[in-house]
Amino acid sequence: MNKKSLLDRFLLWRSNYVDDKHFILLLSIIIGIVAALAAVILKTSVHYVEAWVRSIRPSENWLMLIFPVIGIFITVFYVRTFVKDDIGHGVSRILYALSRNKAVMKVHNMWSSMVACTVTAGFGGSVGMEAPIVATGAAIGSNVSRKSKLGFKRSALLMGCGAAAAIAAIFKAPIAGFIFALEVLMLDLTMASIIPLLIAAVTATLFSSIFLGEQIEFYFTLKDPFTFAHFPFYILLGIAAGAVSLYFTRMNARVESRVKKIKKPYKRVLIGGGILGVLIFLFPPLFGEGYTTMRSMLSGQPEDLLKDSIWGFIVDDSGFLFIGFLIMVLFFKAIATSLTTGSGGVGGVFAPSLFMGGITGFVFARLVNLVNWVKISEHNFALVGMAGLIAGVIHAPLTAIFLIAEITGGYELFVPLIITASISFLTVRYFEPHSLYTKKLAKKGQLLTHDKDQAVLTLLRVEHVVETNLKTVYPEQTLGELVKVIAKSNRNIFPVIDKNDNFLGIVPLDEVREIMFERDKYDKLIVKDLMVISPKKVNVDDSMEEVMAKFRATGSWNLPVVEDGKYRGFVSRSNVFNVYRKMLKEFSEE
Repeated sequence: MNKKSLLDRFLLWRSNYVDDKHFILLLSIIIGIVAALAAVILKTSVHYVEAWVRSIRPSENWLMLIFPVIGIFITVFYVRTFVKDDIGHGVSRILYALSRNKAVMKVHNMWSSMVACTVTAGFGGSVGMEAPIVATGAAIGSNVSRKSKLGFKRSALLMGCGAAAAIAAIFKAPIAGFIFALEVLMLDLTMASIIPLLIAAVTATLFSSIFLGEQIEFYFTLKDPFTFAHFPFYILLGIAAGAVSLYFTRMNARVESRVKKIKKPYKRVLIGGGILGVLIFLFPPLFGEGYTTMRSMLSGQPEDLLKDSIWGFIVDDSGFLFIGFLIMVLFFKAIATSLTTGSGGVGGVFAPSLFMGGITGFVFARLVNLVNWVKISEHNFALVGMAGLIAGVIHAPLTAIFLIAEITGGYELFVPLIITASISFLTVRYFEPHSLYTKKLAKKGQLLTHDKDQAVLTLLRVEHVVETNLKTVYPEQTLGELVKVIAKSNRNIFPVIDKNDNFLGIVPLDEVREIMFERDKYDKLIVKDLMVISPKKVNVDDSMEEVMAKFRATGSWNLPVVEDGKYRGFVSRSNVFNVYRKMLKEFSEE
């Protein structure tokens, strides 16, 4: 008995004895386990490769100039030779799959990003591994759903389970993983989604703890409790975090777009990776994910950042020179991350956001302490700054709040986390309505939101509403031949095309109604004389928002659909409305 028939037999047995709700719960456990194993493998691989690279680094640090280039070169070669697909920007690919690809992700997405990220980050690429592992988890959920022959809604939910499990496993933060799926992936908050997401996140956390231990990435015991007198400083930190988030967002887009203008991929690697190598040589904290830097800051030893660098002469200076060094690291981290991804490396912005947030909070607190305004906790402000950058960069304040609360092992900082994350989010949202993950998709009208009407419009595609049962005519046909076509049709418009299916115009029934019975004109008039040029055409890849805008602009009830100028059918307002109502009903069902 082959595997396919065994699967079919299992699915038949499942449909007879296990209802959908219980089956989804079972799958959420399985996805949680597999996503946790993937997270463990990626995290361990990156750390081992990074440790090996650091072990062969000579004291003079010059190999830092070439390690990033080697890592990105291997990544690009691997992707172009073996994967042959775009695997960058993992979270954006999940959002695209949800909105435009029926929650389908390719099989290779379950492992390809892990391999690429291991090489990129392990060799010093200034990126995080969260986005690749989230994409891996979502791909696991998507492919499990596809093998189980589930529909779009359940596939989207299982993708969310995979993403939630990935975040939960890598940070051992199940609530943060759960909220990430709701807040970033825009999944609906219903009883049908809450339980599977929570089960997947908790399962992943438990299995991650089995393999990696219970220690959290930068866990430490809070020494300084929150003081309400410091409330104004957390507000100011929120504004500062919002400003840094805005800088990161815009610098990332600018640097990536400029690097990608270099058309030859390996030339792009040499130029982008070479500049990255120089930056890491000058500022060693830019190497890799940056968790070593964050642990140094949170453990009360920020001066460790100066080790093995040309800035060692200020190691005994904990004042403004050291702050200047940290500000330069903060400035160049955004550039280093953008150079890594723009040059062909694979990784995400989650860890860089934590890195920049930690430095932002620490610098803010150190400045306040240096000017002797009041004594505030540098450790606490570093942690809260992390939440501020996560909230601002990925537009996910709730994820930021609960992530930092969980990795600190308690909720003593809950109030300042809420203050800073909220203000940071509101600050950056004023200037940038969309995050790094969603900006490009929103611009194309391909972004799902929690607004059900908007979500249905995003999911609705031209191919869902195009009508192909209209009778076509050719421009050289006579009125007599046109009348014969009209007699066999129940529609009142007739597309005019040439021999190569190029769309030319339409003949409305109203244009020929008065002359269609004048037989003396049957051979004198041809379709070209009666044809009307359509004021607007719909392209098959137009978003439904663009389609509705064309309907409003023209006042038409029917518009032709074309693909590269070739006629494909018609779309009507009434059919769009009918399909929309059907999808909205399905989308709103519990």
